[in-house]
Parts: sequence; structure tokens; C-alpha cells
Amino acid sequence: MTFLKKAITLFAFTIMAMTATAQHTLFDTLTKPKLISDQFAFTEGCSVAKNGDVFFTDQPNDKIWKYDVETGKLSVFLDKTGRANGTYFDKKGNLVTCSDDKGELWSIDPKGKVTVLMSGLNGKQMNGPNDIWIDAKGGIYMTDPYYQRDYWTRKKSELDGEHVYYLPKGSKAPIKVIGDMRQPNGIVGTPDGKYLYVSDLGGQKTYRYTINEDASLSEKTLMFDQGSDGMTLDEKGNIYITGKGVTIYSPEGKKIANVPNTENWTGNVVFAGKNRDILFITASKCVYMLKMNVKGVE
Repeated sequence: MTFLKKAITLFAFTIMAMTATAQHTLFDTLTKPKLISDQFAFTEGCSVAKNGDVFFTDQPNDKIWKYDVETGKLSVFLDKTGRANGTYFDKKGNLVTCSDDKGELWSIDPKGKVTVLMSGLNGKQMNGPNDIWIDAKGGIYMTDPYYQRDYWTRKKSELDGEHVYYLPKGSKAPIKVIGDMRQPNGIVGTPDGKYLYVSDLGGQKTYRYTINEDASLSEKTLMFDQGSDGMTLDEKGNIYITGKGVTIYSPEGKKIANVPNTENWTGNVVFAGKNRDILFITASKCVYMLKMNVKGVE
């Protein structure tokens, strides 16, 4: 091997080593997620309020909980939530929830007052709104898979499939924006409003879409062959997906790391705390947190 080839090879290995090191500086790999509580039936739908507090759902018990990251205090925010699943805060500080008991979207103000934003599609009940993301216009992107619940009286869907919808601000009529997925679930958009990530959990794939001016989606791009229950992003554009722990992918779709939570299914994840540097994880009957070296995005 010539000196030039040796130099090039050495440089390449150095770059690879630096990249590998960078890939694993998102969190201390020797630190395990800290258990906050294991008193729940199945936790989901975690969202962060403006002050850094986390709100999450315990769907089988029909409750929304609040976790104060600074004090460590857990409290019930709302009982009887319409079986809330996914959640997201709007700009006014209202908690918008996927209340799948009757296939609705709710807006819950800080005092717990409920407003029903959406109750169906052309007179038919939605499958079961699962996860949402709200854009800068106040419009809501929503995944609507069908998971048979034991508390439902219905036994089949009233719709023609499991799709992704957009609910314009002020409208009660959702618009189908993705119609070719087996079972859409996790969803999150970029802070600049350019891209929307959507997981087809049934197909075990996650895609990126360009968000058009009229809120329609185009330029479907496969990011990786793994589905997700819930999703979030960090300030570097990395994508955090859930299921078997929390798996982190780069903006280019390369796997960076995995947070091996527990033997439990991991339902959702969000960056919490006043600095947005605490990864809050909902995992079946448990909730955890992990200190991160990066911050989440709004």
C-alpha cells in the first residue's frame, strides 16, 4: 500500500471513529432510564407543556396524568378523558387529545374544560384517532388506525381503511392526506413546517413527506424499515421512534442508537423539562426519564 493510500485509509478510519463517537454522545450510554412510576395500566400520548411539565395518558384507566419534572410530583390532570391516547399542545396551551372512545379529537384547556374539535367523517365514526401533530396554522395531522378496544361496542370500522387526515383549524371535517398505509401510527413534523414523518406501524416502515402550502403531502420518502408507536425530534433533526425501547435515527435515516428501556413495549416519547433535555418515556405500566446531551424541539 502506498503512503498516499495509507494516509487516505487512516483518514477514513479516523472520520468513521469520530462519527461513531458523535453518534453516541446523545446520552450517557452507561446510564439507564430512571423509573418514575409503575402504577399504570398502559401509558401513552406524552406531550410537554410550555413550562416543561409532561402530560401523558393511561388509556385503559381513562386518565391524563401530569408530571412536574422539577419537583418530581405526579398528579391526575383529568379523569374521564374519552379514552385519550395521543396528545399535543396547541399554541394557546390547550391539550389536544385523540379520544378514541367515540373517535373524537378533544381540546382540553388548562382548567380541564373540554371542547370537541372533531367527532367523525361524513357522519361516520373515525377508527380511533391515535397520534397527532399540530402545524403553525393550527391545523392537525392525525393518524387513524383501527385497534379493537375491549371497551368498544362496535366490532368493525365504518371507514374504507386506516388513513392519515388533516383537520384545518376551525373545521370539523378531516381531509384524507395519506391513503396507502396498512396501519399509520406515530407522527411528528419538523419545527420549520417543511416535513412530516409518519410511521406505518402495520407495514413496519417510516416515511417522510414534504408539507405543501395547502397542507397536502408530497414527495413520499422511505426513511427506514421500522415502524413506530410514537415519535419525536431533537435539535439536530434526529428522529426518535418507539416500540422496542427508543430507537434514534439520523435525519438521513441511519440508525444511531437504541435506548433499551425494559421488557415493556414503549409507547411514546417526548423531550421535557424547562431546557427540553429530559427524554420522557412511556412504556406500558411504567414511565421513565433519561438525561440527554441534546434538546428536543417544539
